[in-house]
Formats: sequence, structure tokens, C-alpha cells
Amino acid sequence: MGKKWFVIYTRPQQELKVAKQLSMMHIKNYCPTITILKQYSDRKKKITKPLLSSYVMVQLEEKERGIVFSCSGIVRYLFYLGKPAVVHASEIDLMKHHLNGVYNYINVANLSVGESHTIKEGPFSGVSGEVVQTDNTKVKLQLVSLGMCITLKKQAA
Repeated sequence: MGKKWFVIYTRPQQELKVAKQLSMMHIKNYCPTITILKQYSDRKKKITKPLLSSYVMVQLEEKERGIVFSCSGIVRYLFYLGKPAVVHASEIDLMKHHLNGVYNYINVANLSVGESHTIKEGPFSGVSGEVVQTDNTKVKLQLVSLGMCITLKKQAA
């Protein structure tokens, strides 16, 4: 049947540690990350963080799925319609291609509920969505084409 990309659900903030453990076990894995430029009161710092909270993809054969549980921080596999969720290799390649670079917080200062917004930078660049919620610090955007909602942090004025 061949190897497939499965999705593992991890404990909170354990994604990078799980990916490192899997690599040490010679298991091909992918934890999509982004580097953001964080502004502190006295300095700016580049921070690498997972794009998908609590998810790591692993490439295994179906019968090998159980070996990942020897790593600490793994909760379970993600399931879809009663079967382990599988991500196509082309989607993994697409993520790898688009996730290179450093991103500042996206400027979404003047958006209102119901407006359409196209993301101009970052990992979701070019994707359009509808503003479903907004407050002083963030905007919630529904991305119909991807079947998900994301929260964008507003830049401090």
C-alpha cells in the first residue's frame, strides 16, 4: 500500500518536542512552523512556533502506526469519518513551499463583522475570508475555501 501521511494530535505546546523525538526514531515527520517577529518593550525577537497547534504529520505505513506512541507528548491520531486522517503528499509539499519567511503580525486594524478580507502575507497569503468576530486585539476570519476559522492578532497602534 505504501507510506501515507497521518496526523498526530499532541499535548499542548509539545509539537516541536514530539517532532524531534520522531526524527530521533528515524520516523519521517513534518510539523509546519512559522517564524514571527515579536516586539517586546526593549527588543524584537524572532520566535519559531507551530502553525497548527497540537498537530504533527508522520509518514508511515498503516501497520506501523503504533510505534509513535513510544514518544512522550503524543495523545492520539486524528480521525476523519472513523478512519485515521490522511494528508496527501502534495498538500505537505505545498505547505513546505509556502512556509518560508518571517512574518510580522498582520495589520487588520479597520475591519468590521461581515466584511471580506484577503490575507496579504504569511502562511495563508492570498486566501480570502469573511470577518465573523472582532475586538480590540484580534479579528476572527472564516476561511470558507479551507473549511476553517483563524484568528488574526491586530498590531498595536
